[in-house]
Amino acid sequence: MTLANGEAHQVTNNGDLSKPFKIFVGYDPREDLAYKVCRHSILKRSSVPVEITPIVQSDLREKGLYWRERNKLESTEFSFSRFLTPYLANYDGWALFIDCDFLYLADIKELMELIDDKYAIMCVHHDYTPKETTKMDGAVQTLYPRKNWSSMVLYNCGHPKNKGLTPEVVNNQTGAFLHRFQWLEDDEIGSIPSIWNFLEGHNKVVENDSTTFPKAIHYTRGGPWFEAWKNCEFADLWLNEMHNYIEEKKLNAS
Repeated sequence: MTLANGEAHQVTNNGDLSKPFKIFVGYDPREDLAYKVCRHSILKRSSVPVEITPIVQSDLREKGLYWRERNKLESTEFSFSRFLTPYLANYDGWALFIDCDFLYLADIKELMELIDDKYAIMCVHHDYTPKETTKMDGAVQTLYPRKNWSSMVLYNCGHPKNKGLTPEVVNNQTGAFLHRFQWLEDDEIGSIPSIWNFLEGHNKVVENDSTTFPKAIHYTRGGPWFEAWKNCEFADLWLNEMHNYIEEKKLNAS
């Protein structure tokens, strides 16, 4: 777990300012560097205390929290384990889940300030139909309603409906039930501006309109850590962050 210095925002963790904001990041061994760069981008810009925890499937299996067999259509190890976020947060306060292929360009406090307690979850309501048939390192690109909504979710972990996301449910329910948030009513799903889950290759920056520039880039098709995607849009920003992370790591080790 990792902490960043700063003051907690009042909306987090039921108003307990002594607690850092919990962020859970989907982890896949093939994208270890992506996870580290994502983590670095959050910590570098955060003005509030945060606690970053990778969701590692092998660890969950050892603890008896995850026993689901992997489906050939699962492009990452956290395709379903992501929905354990409220459980891992002890069903307490608000917590954020994100895929590891995110790059944060803004202070996480700005995202926290959008939190509204009337919702069970909050996310970007994408209308996304990918053109590619494969992504990342050759994984199958699947199509389904509410695609990419679950890639970045603010969970109101203590909400009664989210307490139903037990390990048993996460391990046994269908992909449709989980990824389409079928344990919730539509009016329990709050909306966040798309700049907080800006899909590389899909969302567009409008020239001379700073409000359309991403605060968090999601390299959902694949990022520069994959050879096939080394020249994707915003690759330079991710590579700059990676070099910054490596340099800081060297300094800390010396």
